[in-house]
Amino acid sequence: MIDHFPLGGDLDVRRLGYGTAQLTGPGYWGSRGPAADAVAVLRRAVERGVTLIDTADNYGPSVAEELVAEALHPYPAHLVIATKGGVVRTSSSAWHIDGRPSSLRAMCEASLRRLRVDRIDLYQLHRLDPEVPLADQLGTLAELRAEGKVRQVGLDTITADDLTRALDLDIVPIASVQNLYNLLDRRSDPLLKLCERHGIAFLPWFPLGNGALTEDPVCASVARAHDATPGQIALAWLLHHSPVLCPTPGTGSLAHLEENLDAGAVRLSAEELARLDGLTPQG
Repeated sequence: MIDHFPLGGDLDVRRLGYGTAQLTGPGYWGSRGPAADAVAVLRRAVERGVTLIDTADNYGPSVAEELVAEALHPYPAHLVIATKGGVVRTSSSAWHIDGRPSSLRAMCEASLRRLRVDRIDLYQLHRLDPEVPLADQLGTLAELRAEGKVRQVGLDTITADDLTRALDLDIVPIASVQNLYNLLDRRSDPLLKLCERHGIAFLPWFPLGNGALTEDPVCASVARAHDATPGQIALAWLLHHSPVLCPTPGTGSLAHLEENLDAGAVRLSAEELARLDGLTPQG
């Protein structure tokens, strides 16, 4: 199992990263708790060797990006910070897609300020705006990249057809996609295969199955054989399943962070992988 991935061809990251959504409150709104707790988790993640931090401007909103800067700036040279734009929050339950060029540019500029950087390592379009031509959305990201404000570009919550369209337009290189994917939900398999063919990183969200894995007997059986938790087996399966999968599980707990990162040391046998591959995915 290869531990690293060349994101965009020039950003070497450890495949098991850290996501910041759980540093915010319910509905990704407001703060989860004291800022000192979040800062401690972020710093420990980097101490443990994490080199990919995934955040977004609308986590909080703004809260997660500000915590990343408070905890980690000035950033180590090897640390890759990924953030997202294209969604506006007005409450804990309201998400508004906005892919207009002027909006994307303003969102990127705001993220640059909050993260205290001149260039964002990986800037991901959080959702495709159906009201704005894809070429216009990608064109704005291409302009930001040409201006040196963005190093690599990614897309979040898309289909294989969406990625094919983006690749065919050839407006800006696509370094990553971020979609729902885990041991029990593999509906994005066609997208994963396309990423493999093109060497595009796939950052799965809800990599732990949002709790469902704890109830699966096969996963529990494999976990016992490794003196591990079902969550660790779920993360280990992702790392074994495809070399482009780069999970970024999130948590606000130091203990849970240690558990997640220890999953990187789990080595599954061919027989165990076959048993896990044979599980009936949701959907």
